Amino acid sequence: MKKNSRLFLASLIAVSGFTAACSGGNSSDNKDSASGKDKKQVLNLASLSDIPTLDTSLATDMVAFNVFNQVMEGLYTLDNKDKAVPGVAEGDPEKSKDGKTWTIKLRDDAKWSNGDPVTAQDFVYSWQRTLDPKTGSEYAYIMYDVKNAEDVNLGKKKPEELGVKALDDHTLQIQLNTNVPYFQELLAFGTFNPQNKKFVEKQGEKYGTTAQSTLYNGPFVLSEWNLEKNYKLKPNKEYWDKDKVKLDEVNYDVIKDQQTAANLYDTGKLDVVQLTAEQVDKYKDKKEFDTQLEARTYFIRFNQDKVPELKNKNLRLALAKAVDKDKYVRNLLNNGSAPTDVLTPSEFVRGSDDKDYVKGVKSPLNYDKAEAKKYYEQAKKELGKDHFDFEFLTYDQDTAKKESEYVKEQIESNLPGVKLKIKQQPFKQKLALEYKQDYEMSFGRWGADYPDPMTYVDLFLSDSPNNEMGWKNAEFDKKVKDAKGPLLSDPDKRWTTLQEAESILLEDAAISPMYQSGMARLVNSKVKGLVLHKFAGDTSLKNTYIEK
Repeated sequence: MKKNSRLFLASLIAVSGFTAACSGGNSSDNKDSASGKDKKQVLNLASLSDIPTLDTSLATDMVAFNVFNQVMEGLYTLDNKDKAVPGVAEGDPEKSKDGKTWTIKLRDDAKWSNGDPVTAQDFVYSWQRTLDPKTGSEYAYIMYDVKNAEDVNLGKKKPEELGVKALDDHTLQIQLNTNVPYFQELLAFGTFNPQNKKFVEKQGEKYGTTAQSTLYNGPFVLSEWNLEKNYKLKPNKEYWDKDKVKLDEVNYDVIKDQQTAANLYDTGKLDVVQLTAEQVDKYKDKKEFDTQLEARTYFIRFNQDKVPELKNKNLRLALAKAVDKDKYVRNLLNNGSAPTDVLTPSEFVRGSDDKDYVKGVKSPLNYDKAEAKKYYEQAKKELGKDHFDFEFLTYDQDTAKKESEYVKEQIESNLPGVKLKIKQQPFKQKLALEYKQDYEMSFGRWGADYPDPMTYVDLFLSDSPNNEMGWKNAEFDKKVKDAKGPLLSDPDKRWTTLQEAESILLEDAAISPMYQSGMARLVNSKVKGLVLHKFAGDTSLKNTYIEK
C-alpha cells in the first residue's frame, strides 16, 4: 500500500498510524485512584500523519487502510495468521468447479452505524463506484480480477456490466476472470468494503472527509476527527459482533516528533512508541522492546516523464548505485531494517520449493561507488552535460529529513556535479504530487495488499496508476499480465515469470530500492490481543484490551 504499503508496523509512524502518544491520559492505569473503580478501557496511540480520506474508493495509503480495519468490515477480515475469516460474509464462498464464480451468503445481522442493514447491494454499489472512471480511484486496478472490471474502469463498459450482482439482500455473486488463489484474502482489503449508496450520495464530495460524513460497519466508529491534530474511535453500537469489542476508546494524536512520543511513553501517556536509531540503545534492554522486519520496502522513484535526463539508463544506474544502503540502515535506522536491492521484501512469500521469492530476482542495484562513477561518466557523455540538479521529494517527518539528507550527501559526494534539492511535504500533499507526477525524484514506499508478489510487481505496469513515473517496458508488461492470467494454472511458471519481470524493472534501474523496513518499538505490557498483519492494513483492534 502506498508510501504508502502491507508483518508489522511501518518504519515511519505515519504508515500505520499505530505508534505514539495521545491526549487522553495513561491507559496503563485502569483504576480511579479516588474511588478504586475501573476506568474505561482506553488505548492511546498516534500517527505522524493525518488520514487523507475515509472514502474506500479513493484511499491509497496505509494510514487510511489501518483505520478501515477498525471502522469498516468487508466480506472477510484477516485473523492473527493473516488468513481470511468471515466478516460480513456468513461463511466461506461457494465456488463453481472452475473457481470463477463465487456465491457468498451475507450475515443478516450486519448493520451500518446508522442502523441500516448491510446488504449485498452495498457491495455491488461500492465496487461499481470504485471502478467507474468518473470516481478517479487510483486503486481500481486491484479489482481487475473481477469480470469486466478493467473494461468498466477504462470506460469501455458500463458499471452495471461488472461481474458482481446481488442475488438477494443477503447473497452476493462474483464472477472472476480466472481462479485467483489469493482472492479470499484480497476481499479483506479496504477497497472491497461496502458502501451505503443513500448515505454516500447524500454526502456528495464531502463523503469520507469528516467523522460525520462517513458511515461505518466495523467494530468501531470514528467519533472525532480534527484535521492534522487527532482522531478518536469508539465502539460501534450497531456492530454485529459488538460483544467481542473490549476497548471503550482509542485515541490517536498526530505527532510528528518521535522524541516527543518517546517522552510520552516514558511518562505513561501512550501505549506504544516506535523508536528512532538514536533511541534504540537507550531502550533496547527494556522487556517491552522488540524489533520486527516488515513486508514493506522503500525506494526512490525517477520521474522519466518530467525529467528528460532521467530517461538515461546510465544516469539512473549511477544514482541507484551511489548510496551506501548498509551504512544507511545501520546508522540512520538501527531498528531491524535491512538494505535491499530488490522491490519485493524478503520473508514475505515462498514458492513451491519453499525458497524465498526474492532469491530468484536479479538486481544490479547494489552499492558500488566505482561502478556508479563509471555509469555516471557514460551518462555525461551521452547527455552532453556534467551538471544535474534534481528536486528530491520526501515526507515531512523529522526522520525523513535525516534520511533524505543522507541520500543527498551520498549522491553529491560520489557523483560530483549532481545536486539534490530536498522538498519535504506533508503526507497527503506528497501523495497528490506523486499522483500528478509533479516531482523529479521521490522517496516512496510500498506495503503488501495481499499475500502474493504481484502486489508489488504490478505497480509498474505501463498503465498502472501507481507507476507515477512514466516508465514503460513491453516485455515487463507481458510477463506481469501473463502472471495475472494464463499462468495462474501453472504456479511454478507463474512464479519464475514474476521474478523475471521484477528483474527487468531492476536491471533497467527504473527505481532505486533502498531498504526493507524494520521496526524497533516499545509496547505497554498491559496491551493484549493486538493483531498485527503483513498486508491489508497493519493492525486490528477488535480483540484488543488493556489488562487490569
